[in-house]
Amino acid sequence: MMFISAALTGLALIALLLAQRGEHRAAVWVAKPLASSGFVALALAAGAFQKISAGDLYALALLTGLILAWWGDVLLIPRNRPGVFRGGLLAFLLGHVAYGLAFGSLGIDWRAAAAATLLLLAPALIVLRWLKTRVPRELKGPVRAYVFVISAMLVLALGAVARGADPLIALGAALFYVSDLAVARDRFIAPGFINAAWGLPCYYAGQLVLAFTLA
Repeated sequence: MMFISAALTGLALIALLLAQRGEHRAAVWVAKPLASSGFVALALAAGAFQKISAGDLYALALLTGLILAWWGDVLLIPRNRPGVFRGGLLAFLLGHVAYGLAFGSLGIDWRAAAAATLLLLAPALIVLRWLKTRVPRELKGPVRAYVFVISAMLVLALGAVARGADPLIALGAALFYVSDLAVARDRFIAPGFINAAWGLPCYYAGQLVLAFTLA
């Protein structure tokens, strides 16, 4: 079942990329939710509900994050809908918070987390400067909050791994982090298929990896 779930995401991702390349919006509405359903299904197949029933906070927070990511994916499909985009941004922001809580529940090496914070500070400042004059006024606050939260999520992932957690956690979080640069570039800097061509594979790979850590 885990293989089938991962295959669903992989096949739907290929369909999604073809749909976006050909600008077939109706096909995007079908392929994207299917691709995202695959990583939620993978988490369930990996025993998320059973672990939650046993009191596993990591499983609860991670599954919550995956479901919020599913909603974020759907809400980011419409074009030129700032209100819907804010909804998608909020869903992903809360998803990152849920992931951060999941990683924190495993224990954090705070010295490693501090080092990761210093390492990620420069990219965060560069991204904020990059977006400063390009983000609409009404989205400036949400975007700043998003950059902070996604950076904190990756810091906690690295801190958890340094404490002995599964290294796949850091890989999944890093892929998610990198994929958001493609979203920012597509929405605010230079729209085009090239953003989806590398951003979507990074995103879905990251979500699958995180879901797999429940196995």
